[in-house]
Amino acid sequence: MNVEVTPLPGIGVRKDFEVSARRRIGVVSHREGGLDLILSRSDDPDACMASIPLTVEEASTLSNLLGAPQLVEQLRDEHRDLPGLTTRQISVPEDSPFDGRAMGDTQIRTRTGASIVAVMRAGEIYPSPRPDFTIIGADLLIIVGTAEGIEAAAKILHRG
Repeated sequence: MNVEVTPLPGIGVRKDFEVSARRRIGVVSHREGGLDLILSRSDDPDACMASIPLTVEEASTLSNLLGAPQLVEQLRDEHRDLPGLTTRQISVPEDSPFDGRAMGDTQIRTRTGASIVAVMRAGEIYPSPRPDFTIIGADLLIIVGTAEGIEAAAKILHRG
């Protein structure tokens, strides 16, 4: 996919690409900080159809929403021939008893048999996190295990 980068003098940088629906979607990164999610026509990228200002937290959340499903689908494809094994993304609630604590404190692997194979945070993927990795509210955990084990892991993250 071809991402076009366009300097915007006095404003910042625009990065966008054409989607199959014959629209352009992208982001304007402002020099002084801040981001705008933009949508424009494919035949006239300067004709902005919509612009949504995003805070850093909102941009991070959107990044997680877009990135995690791809990772989960890739892992599902790799585990397709292994009956009983599934992959799911679980969001750490803001009020989780494990917010700000080491992942090992959850004892998810010991208690459920499910494994946390990656953490998505602010658009970054942290593969194979160690037990001392600090999890925070709004992290997306990619968990592999049985359906029952993953459901138990979700309950632990929500209730302790």
